[in-house]
Parts: sequence; C-alpha cells; structure tokens
Amino acid sequence: MGKHQARVIGERIADIAAGREPEAAPQNVLVPQVIFTDPQVGAVGLNEEQAREAGIDVVTTEVPYTAAAGAALLRDGVRGRAKLVVDRTSRAIVGATFVGPEAGELIHAATIAVTGEVPIERLRHAVPSYSTASEIWLRLIEALPAEILRPGRS
Repeated sequence: MGKHQARVIGERIADIAAGREPEAAPQNVLVPQVIFTDPQVGAVGLNEEQAREAGIDVVTTEVPYTAAAGAALLRDGVRGRAKLVVDRTSRAIVGATFVGPEAGELIHAATIAVTGEVPIERLRHAVPSYSTASEIWLRLIEALPAEILRPGRS
C-alpha cells in the first residue's frame, strides 16, 4: 500500500510541477492482505459475512487446494482451501480467500478481479498456466451454480 500511495503522490507532484491538472486521488483502494504463515493466508475484498451484512446477495464457492492438479507441484501433502464470494446480481467477485502454499501469489489475480468488477462469465475464459496452483481458479469457477456461471442457460 505504501508503494501505491507513493506512486499516486509522485504522479500528482509531477503533474502539478508540469502545470497539468492532477488526476483525482482514488478513494477506497482495495488492499489485499497476506499472512506469511505456513500455510499462507491471503484475502481481498469482502468475506461472506461482510458481504451479507452490506446487503449483497451472494453465492460462494469453495474448493480444496488439491482440486488444482498443479498444487501437487508446490510440495508434498498440499493442504488448504480457496473461496470466492460472488455478487449474485452483478456476477462479479466481491471477495476471495486463499489458505495454502503460495496464497500470497494467488491473491493478486483476485485483487484484479474484484477491483475490475470482472463478471464470472468473462473470468471463466481466463486460461491459467498449466500446471500451476493458478488452476484453482478453474475449480472455483466451475463449482459455481449454473445460473451464475452461464446466465440464461441454467
């Protein structure tokens, strides 16, 4: 977050120094959280309870890390879980949690998806590199109910 804030401030200073109108500073920047324990814990956006308390009608999907074939490459005896919280109306991810090896790396894709309000029907066509832990995204998306995954085709 500090690097992000420094970049925003640096751009504003450069714009003012050049006589340009600086862009408005972004509000409510989404900040991912990573706990570097073993296993790692990574989260971004709202968890299921927070989303419901905010009045968002959500559907969740949760899979074990072992659902991704590439997870076995991380280490022997991989354990962990991944969860998405999806707004049922917009079909966009509003939160994600990863618990397992390299969760800190996996959370960045979730940060982009939540920040960009990318609908599931688009994300399901994002091809992960094979074979890596990023395959867990496929398992998460595939586990969603049909009306979220492919609207109008339930």
